[in-house]
Order: sequence, then C-alpha cells, then structure tokens
Amino acid sequence: MFTAAVAVLPAVPQTHPLTVSAAISLTDALEEAGRAYRAAGGAEVRFNLAGSNVLARQIVNGAPVDLFISADEAQMQLAADAGEIALDSRVNLLRNRLAVAISAGAPAIETIQELIQPSFRRIAVGDPQAVPAGVYAKQYLQAVNLWTLLESRIVPVANVRAALTAVETGSADAAILYRSDLIAAGHARQAFVVSGPGAPRIVYPAAIVKASRRRGEAERFLAFLRGPAAAAIFTRYGFEPLVQPAP
Repeated sequence: MFTAAVAVLPAVPQTHPLTVSAAISLTDALEEAGRAYRAAGGAEVRFNLAGSNVLARQIVNGAPVDLFISADEAQMQLAADAGEIALDSRVNLLRNRLAVAISAGAPAIETIQELIQPSFRRIAVGDPQAVPAGVYAKQYLQAVNLWTLLESRIVPVANVRAALTAVETGSADAAILYRSDLIAAGHARQAFVVSGPGAPRIVYPAAIVKASRRRGEAERFLAFLRGPAAAAIFTRYGFEPLVQPAP
C-alpha cells in the first residue's frame, strides 16, 4: 500500500473548529483529509456536507462558513456574485467524471444509449434543475440526444449520495452520478464511466468565504488540500487532483 508523506504543519492554537461547507460527493475523501490535516498539526475541521446548491444558498443567507468547496463552478459563482466569496482565494481543486451505476439485477450495459432498454424504468439523478451532478447529467443526455427519450424515467433526488442509495436499495434501476461515488458502493455496480463527445467538464472550485473569522486557518487547510498528501487521498477516492506546481 502506498502511504503519502505528510508534512508537519506549524502548531496553531486550538479554538473553534474550522467550518468547511463541501459537496456531499467529497464526504469520504474530505473526512480522511481532515484527519490527516489534524495529525499534521492543523486545527480540527468540521464539515457541512450537502448538495452544492444547498450550501451556496446557506452561504448567501449568512451561514457561518470558513471555506466552500463546490461540485461545480455555477454554485461557486452564485456565492461570488452575492459578494460572499474572497475572490483572491478561489482555486480549482479537483476534477471528476460522470458514471452510470446499475442495480445488482440490471443487465450489463456499456453505453448510455442502452439505458433506453425497458429494464431501466427508473433512473436516479440529482435534481437536474439544481444539483450539479443532475445538471451535468441532463446536459450530457441532451448532448447525445437522449434527454427527451429518458426524461419520463428520470427520478430527481436531493444529491449524488441519494442517487447511489436509490440504486443500492432497488428504488432505481440505474443512476447517473460521479465516478468517485462508486468507491462507496455496496450493491450497485459501475456500468461505465462517461467519456467521449458530450462528456461534461466537471471541476470542483474551492474558496474562502469572505465572512470567515479564521481566514489564516482556512488558507492553511486549503493549501493542505492542494498538496501531495491530500492529492493521494483524493486520488484513492476517484478524484483527479489539480495540484499546482511549486513556484
């Protein structure tokens, strides 16, 4: 097993935890990264995990958040347009890809066109009107001329973890979610990862919230998330780190 070296950070006074609002698809990776950060001398990190659209609204409405990590650029921009983001701190942290998950009893498929089979009566996706993964899914289905054919089978859910749960429990026959979500799958199977023409560009931006009272600690944690120790964690959970080269 490969174990990334963890640099020891300067000790900081332990006061209130750093509050990070992050896309729910990052749950497992961020919880491990938070433990690694604390072990390296950083502050305790508390994660508020939900759909990026929900988190952006919370920030716009004044929620006490130090750092925001969104699953798409649109929700980050919504918070930025409201004047809630420290624009000089905004960076692109990760990439991800869409994947199709199918239930244990569903027939194997290798292409998105095969979802039109009668076996796939219910297809779970994040709400296409709000949840980033659902927005990406709808854009992709439109790009490959399948949205009209499949729209009546789409089951909108609150977020990508809910889409995975729907397939795991048999409430849906398939789901369109992130490749990284399938790391946590139990009964669901990965049918394929979306690629080729029409595949969406999925970027996770991160930025410090302007109202943060712990900007210095937020900067340290964001720097840690962009470093090699966190990159190794994100990679294991199916993300593509956008690590910046040293100056």
